[in-house]
Amino acid sequence: MRNDKEHLVERLGVFMEKQEQLAPVAARILSYIILTGKSGTTFEDLVRDLCASKSTISTHLNHLTDLKRILYFTKTGDRKKYYTINEDSILQSIDALTESWIFQRELHLEIREYKEKTNQLSNDNDSRFNLDFHDNYIEFLDEVTKSVSTLKSKILEKTLNCNQ
Repeated sequence: MRNDKEHLVERLGVFMEKQEQLAPVAARILSYIILTGKSGTTFEDLVRDLCASKSTISTHLNHLTDLKRILYFTKTGDRKKYYTINEDSILQSIDALTESWIFQRELHLEIREYKEKTNQLSNDNDSRFNLDFHDNYIEFLDEVTKSVSTLKSKILEKTLNCNQ
């Protein structure tokens, strides 16, 4: 594996390990597949380039396939499986992020409302809540949700155009 790809597999792997709650080897496999692209990668490539045992690679490939994070295809006359990223997994990640942001927004609205009511009942200016954080955070969540929704629309549009 070229040094720059190896470096990126490691960096992206560490990020995905934390972000996606994946096992370290599964995160490296997913990273490797992402950086390989549409041509796909084989089981043998993963064993060689990730320096992991066949059983470990096999276990994590099966797990990532079960999670629908990766897909495989075969080539005529070739018995090998070629693994690629499941493009739908990007949409699944977008949906999960959006759900989380919507929940956070609703929660911050409730907290803000509670603090505002508490402020109205308080005569002591020193104990009053500052609502700026919630206002700013709610605005941020609105903007990021809108931006990611636009990204999802573009991905869906591109997918639709490619399939026609």
